Amino acid sequence: MSIHCRTSGLLVCLILSLIVSPASAQSPVNKDVLVYGGTAAGVMSAYSAARRGSHVVLLEPGHHLGGMVTGGLSATDLGNPQVIGGYAKLFYRRVAEHYGRSRLDRITDWLSEPHVSEDTFGAMLGEAGVEVVFGARLRERHGVTIENRRIVSVTSEDGREWRAEVFVDCSYEGDLLAQSGATYTWGRESAQTYGETLAGVRTITPQHQFGWPMLAYRDDHRLYPEISPGPLPTAGSGDKNVQAYNYRLVLTDDPANRLPFPKPDGYDPAQFALLARYLQEFQSHMGRDPSLRDFLYPVRLPNHKADFNNNGPFSSDYIGHSAAYPDASYQDKLRIRTEHLRYTQGLLYFLSHDPVVPAPLKSQLNVWGLPKDEFSDSDHWPRELYIREGRRMVGAYVVTQADLQTNRAKPDAIGMGSYNSDSHNVQRVVMPDGTVRNEGDMQVPVQPYQIPYRVMTPRKDELQNLLVPVCLSASHVAYSSLRMEPQYMILGQAAGVAGSLAAESGVPVQDIPIARLQRELLKAGAVLDLPENSFFGP
Repeated sequence: MSIHCRTSGLLVCLILSLIVSPASAQSPVNKDVLVYGGTAAGVMSAYSAARRGSHVVLLEPGHHLGGMVTGGLSATDLGNPQVIGGYAKLFYRRVAEHYGRSRLDRITDWLSEPHVSEDTFGAMLGEAGVEVVFGARLRERHGVTIENRRIVSVTSEDGREWRAEVFVDCSYEGDLLAQSGATYTWGRESAQTYGETLAGVRTITPQHQFGWPMLAYRDDHRLYPEISPGPLPTAGSGDKNVQAYNYRLVLTDDPANRLPFPKPDGYDPAQFALLARYLQEFQSHMGRDPSLRDFLYPVRLPNHKADFNNNGPFSSDYIGHSAAYPDASYQDKLRIRTEHLRYTQGLLYFLSHDPVVPAPLKSQLNVWGLPKDEFSDSDHWPRELYIREGRRMVGAYVVTQADLQTNRAKPDAIGMGSYNSDSHNVQRVVMPDGTVRNEGDMQVPVQPYQIPYRVMTPRKDELQNLLVPVCLSASHVAYSSLRMEPQYMILGQAAGVAGSLAAESGVPVQDIPIARLQRELLKAGAVLDLPENSFFGP
């Protein structure tokens, strides 16, 4: 076991080091609630259960807390900030206090540097007395023991066995879910599966699309790299594709803190031949030189940093290379993560060095670089691959498009969502006319909607002591809105309280008293309704 400490977070790490189980312990560890995955949802699950007095252990496969919130995604996808309450809002208020702006009345108040967010998560767990164990990845095979529709224990790769009354899978991968025997899926349902107009293959999507007909073939009649030969299936048909993953980049324009983009091992500019062609045609079609924002979307963070996200038709999303990830082996997942990182490194090196890139665009990008004071144990590249969507449980209730648009009230509400139905492209294909098209983008506004408790519970006849706040029970369309980190934290808090209630009463997670769960969430500041919605009546 190892704990990575920053100078600014030394006290937090000292606190955590006192409550982390020794790696040499081999006897089974018995707890009320076991949380798997130190994501933001995992932190909130562990924190909320411990605050109720439950004995909690948090197993994190890696060596850092916070998942994407501390691993590159610093520009929080808020939607309507009014729906964010409870411990999620407490977290954002605390990071804002670090910068002397705790009111959260501006969007910029919700943004922070990765190391500040990680220190804040660590402090919260230390205050609650949560036992945190790093380097505790679930054994890939036979890692979950089940008796009578209940998980008895999980075993980490080093052979340690962990027992608990209730288990909460807060990982992005859903590996505990997958080994538990509960039903899960991944990919896109067809439009017919749940009667969703936004489901399946999407043929007309103007966003993040090539703005003019771009030929998919080179002069030698071969496809450019990064294009699938197709054909594009019928609109609305389902498949096993997932929206593209990427690395959310945290870069700095402070010369004293800036490192240049290195040339990655195995770099081949030919991988970006389609991008080169796009750059060469840009001025004639757009009437101006390309700019940085045509390819990356920066959002300013404190201390001369910014979060850079995908933008445009060819950007940091590694389109067409994520579909194998959700149900892959550990080894294949590592390979896919490595390939995504190399693509990202190659893209930045190409845009900042290649002769085909217009000088103004190069100059705009080369103002930025890797921050010396972030991600010191990963060569200053973000640690987390942005798994926008992986496995999804098929549980007691499947949230679908209707639950976001027309059936927005829920009797067992545990929080609210408000972000757009937002899916990134899933593939880049050649069309019958020889042009290239990105497919899969979805950007459809929603009104604030209630999230039901049942979204986290498996079917009772399958499993009775597992909660799943991240790889939750939703269609691809609904998940594209629910997948935002504030909602993960909201769900994580509810899972922690629910898990604690189930552990102390000895009932299945499906049978806990919903009214009591809601009362405890409201007492902790959770938002289950908005005045203009009046879902709960006057």
